[in-house]
Amino acid sequence: MTVLVGLAQGSSKALRKIPRCLYGPRPLRHNEDCRLGAVPPVVIPNLEYWNNCIMTSSATTRLAAILLLSGGVFLSFPSPSTAKPVRGWLNWRGPGQNGTSLESHLPDSWTPGGKNDLWSLNLAGRGTPVIANGKLYTLGYEGEGPDLQELLVCLNAETGKKLWEKRFSDFLSDIVYSRYSIGSPVVDPDTGNVCILTSTGIIACFTGGGKLLWQHSMMEEYGRLTFPNGRTGAPVIDRDLVLVRGITSNWGAHGAGADRFYAFDKRTGDLVWSSQPGTVPPKDSSFSTLILERRKGKQVFYCGTGCGNVVCVNASTGQPLWRYRVSQGGVNSSVVLYKDSLIAIHGDENTDSSEMGRMVALKLGAEPQAGSADPVVLDRSFELWRAPLNAWSSSPVLVGNRIYQTAKTGELYCLDADTGRVLWDKKLAPDQLHASPLYADGKLYVPMQSRLFYILRPSDAGAEVLAQVQLEGNCLGAPAVWNGRVYVHTTKKLYCFGARGSNGSLPKPLPPEPRSTPGEAKALQVVPSEVLLRPGQKATLSVYAVDANGDRVRKLKAATWKKFIPPTAKVRSEMDADFNEKGELVANPLAKISAGAFEASVDELRGYLRGRVLPDLPYREDFESFQLTEQHATEKGIKFAYPPLPWIGGRFKWEVRDLGGNKVLTKTIDNIFFQRAFTFLGHPDMHDYTVEADVRSEGNRRNMSLVGVINQRYVINLVGNQQELEVVSNQERIKVGVPFKWSPDTWYHLKSRVDLAPDGSGIVRAKAWKKGDPEPEAWTIEVPHKHAHTCGSPGVYGFALQSQFRVFIDNIVVTPNR
Repeated sequence: MTVLVGLAQGSSKALRKIPRCLYGPRPLRHNEDCRLGAVPPVVIPNLEYWNNCIMTSSATTRLAAILLLSGGVFLSFPSPSTAKPVRGWLNWRGPGQNGTSLESHLPDSWTPGGKNDLWSLNLAGRGTPVIANGKLYTLGYEGEGPDLQELLVCLNAETGKKLWEKRFSDFLSDIVYSRYSIGSPVVDPDTGNVCILTSTGIIACFTGGGKLLWQHSMMEEYGRLTFPNGRTGAPVIDRDLVLVRGITSNWGAHGAGADRFYAFDKRTGDLVWSSQPGTVPPKDSSFSTLILERRKGKQVFYCGTGCGNVVCVNASTGQPLWRYRVSQGGVNSSVVLYKDSLIAIHGDENTDSSEMGRMVALKLGAEPQAGSADPVVLDRSFELWRAPLNAWSSSPVLVGNRIYQTAKTGELYCLDADTGRVLWDKKLAPDQLHASPLYADGKLYVPMQSRLFYILRPSDAGAEVLAQVQLEGNCLGAPAVWNGRVYVHTTKKLYCFGARGSNGSLPKPLPPEPRSTPGEAKALQVVPSEVLLRPGQKATLSVYAVDANGDRVRKLKAATWKKFIPPTAKVRSEMDADFNEKGELVANPLAKISAGAFEASVDELRGYLRGRVLPDLPYREDFESFQLTEQHATEKGIKFAYPPLPWIGGRFKWEVRDLGGNKVLTKTIDNIFFQRAFTFLGHPDMHDYTVEADVRSEGNRRNMSLVGVINQRYVINLVGNQQELEVVSNQERIKVGVPFKWSPDTWYHLKSRVDLAPDGSGIVRAKAWKKGDPEPEAWTIEVPHKHAHTCGSPGVYGFALQSQFRVFIDNIVVTPNR
């Protein structure tokens, strides 16, 4: 019987004093319907100088600081390009990376629909817009149920007129309560290109006109996980790199779930490096945004992590430099830099007491010993001061030596940045969640979770309320400021208020400064650092000599390559690919599924590359070739094999075991952290295929687990406790089940496909039957989806509820539909 289920529609000397902060494999290009779902770096001033320059007695120095930071004016390296300079509020923390601007002539009052109100747009959002050369870019979401989509919207920043938009559907996520667009786009100050990271982990780069340049599916390529809170955060552009972060469970040495950082070449999308500076496993997800600095000759970033640490990482190479654990949970607020210290805040339980939340100032300067790959683990002696503040994710604002911070209980605090002493606090709302204040023109612009928006004039005695505005929707993002206008996004609207026309307070850009000279070459950097190939496909690699700080010395014409197995590898495997005479990595035309690493050498210099080969369809796996030689750590006498190395998200979650004389894929249950597994075994641009597998669950008549397959970003699974065959892509968006009676310890066969229509809609079809019985002619379930997922990697799914009952999968077959 077929059950059809419908879903709802719907002076130069002074300038030389300024310490500088540099701010700022080619992916398989998807077909057009699957896409959505050489200029030098930029220099901005070091934050220590910015915070102190306001107080200095030197008029020249003071002017330099104003020119550098007022409204986002940047110093650029010399460039052969004749492109128009990119000016604006280019990232969510602003030009000083601390929620401040030196722009003047900003409004001190606002009445929606009245005084200083310029325009609004009915678009739900939870982040911060960015502005570049008269265009505003923001993330939002609209639609209901299965048709809710995230949007990247480009508007005229003065009029609010929509110029273009890009839409992305949710897939395979846990997001609830419409917690979408909790982040911000970022604009490249060299090119004007805009980058985003969607809630489901699509990182994409567009031109200012909306043309897609490159994208990656972080979930399917690197094992990025999603969480109910939808926390995403903002990408950061550092010179030639786009930096993002997330909890990932990749393959090989990166298979364990951890909070990791990824750096992509901003022009090509090639992965340059990945880094795991914290501890495993993470306690929480985090969307703390990276803060950049040039320190001791190195380009570094600081960030909070999901494992409760504040970390420092070399932004050129990904090498972790130090970490300090401040929280039992994740650190979501972004940090600020002050003099030679870093100031951070969190809202979870402290590591040394049961109290919730704390703000700390840490002394900077720690570095690992030369040659060490491990970061320095800081101790309490690195704390300069601590204050009993508590914030979930609202980030501090730093003005001179004053910190302004909203707490989760709804107060605004002012602290002395030198001592941590609280100068005053002011109650603004019942509570506060994500939103952060902004400081400009002697005023604080403060959005609150409760829909209140304040304009305040702070002093050391307190804060004068200039305006209190009731907005539509909750305020979860920080405001942005540019050219006399303030922008704030709520869960209902995007607002713009301030002055029309051009603001005369914006200074002209300063002339470019030269790039610092790199040192002696000490290592090699291979780009891309990780590749994914099909049989016969080739990858062109670039090899750079880098100095001790990680800065590139030169690009090398050739390197010597050899296959490399890390000494810590659990599976000794080699990638079925070799280098040709042109230095290209070429997958064997008849290559089977494989993964491994290569070592590049030039004289005494070394660099490394990871890669996988995943075959085109058809693909089959019955696990009989696996050798069960690994002794289980927690089950005496049990031998197993690791799952296929090239699979994404398989390590620690699956094992190959013997079951009744057959070797089958078995869900692990020894760690509740891994009770659920989304595991991908193909390319993210695959489409129009059928997935089949035999599936089985342990249990009893009252309690079983969930097991199934992944087809084009839909999970088709048997649900034990509900006795259903279910199609799901998000628990709140697309989740449709029909009755299907199945029993524990019995094999069943699943078959599914996704059929697309020219208008972008589609139907997910699936059937299930007891193994050995004839295949039913009709589909057991058919689920229409108006905005169907047009591509996605095939995979397998298992959810051993509370790690009680294993599930098993065998005889996986993926075949093209045509």
